[in-house]
Amino acid sequence: MMLRLSLATEDYDRVRAIADRIVNVQGVELETLALEPEELFFRMSRYQDIDIAEFSLSSYTLSVSRGESPFIALPVFLSRVFRHGNILVNRDAGIDHPEKLKGKRIGVPEYQMTAPVWERAILEHEYGVEPGSIEWVTGGQEQPGREERIPWKPPTGISIEPARSGKSLTEMLLEGELDGMLCARLPSAFDKGDPRIQRLFPDFKSVEKQYYEKTGLFPIMHTMVMRKDLYNEHPWLAPELVKAFQKAKEIAEKNLFEMAALKTMLPWLVAEAEEEREFFQGNLWPYGVEENRKTLEAFLQYHYEQGLSERLVEVDELFAPNTVEQSAI
Repeated sequence: MMLRLSLATEDYDRVRAIADRIVNVQGVELETLALEPEELFFRMSRYQDIDIAEFSLSSYTLSVSRGESPFIALPVFLSRVFRHGNILVNRDAGIDHPEKLKGKRIGVPEYQMTAPVWERAILEHEYGVEPGSIEWVTGGQEQPGREERIPWKPPTGISIEPARSGKSLTEMLLEGELDGMLCARLPSAFDKGDPRIQRLFPDFKSVEKQYYEKTGLFPIMHTMVMRKDLYNEHPWLAPELVKAFQKAKEIAEKNLFEMAALKTMLPWLVAEAEEEREFFQGNLWPYGVEENRKTLEAFLQYHYEQGLSERLVEVDELFAPNTVEQSAI
């Protein structure tokens, strides 16, 4: 008898083969949902109303460190992004170098979000700007009233205050009440070309490539999780899911290099894909624990340093045991 389960992710090219039933999970009939991360992570944190879902690596790590996670993760990393390009400043704040962020008021939707964990780590470890040297303001990026999805207590020496009532972080940044913002999603005003919001690193692609060449880190944002009770009852499901996601990713990667009929509306996508395949030495977007151990260890260290984890979590604690090692033929 087939298991009937729900699966939710953002609408990525690397999961489309699963959503379109081109790739199936053995023994499972999946009801797939495409949800934006903010809604998906909120629902999973509060209600666990989906069986298998994309989830914030930071929120998951925080709950694992407390020994209270209702999930277990799979080494499938649907979202990974270099984040230098998401460090924004107000044009009139006079911030043209990371060191000038010291003493400034910087907005962040949630302090414990994965993207700001990486952004703060970059500022601290690459430029000497420690989190304690900044005044942090949290709140909704586009709509006022957002709160941390997982309650936590800031460590000593970190100044965090809520955004002014009725104000979004984007409004505060535009009006000069904030000097900058660390974010995952770029503000709508920035997308529309409002000149009051600028990137701290205008040539962010070059800076991010230099960061990778120096550190070997391609930041991971999200992992896949399944309800722990589901895993305990059907442990075979975890490696079957990993295999399906791997197959779907391989299909998406193959499409990047298709020239007979371009799969996207980017005329030189194939040229860019070939350049990036060479830059990453043939492994554009790795899944698996060992392939990502260095990046995961760095993230777990940053998470602990920033006072988010209650203890230093080990990489292998995060994932279903039967997905950590893979068979070979």
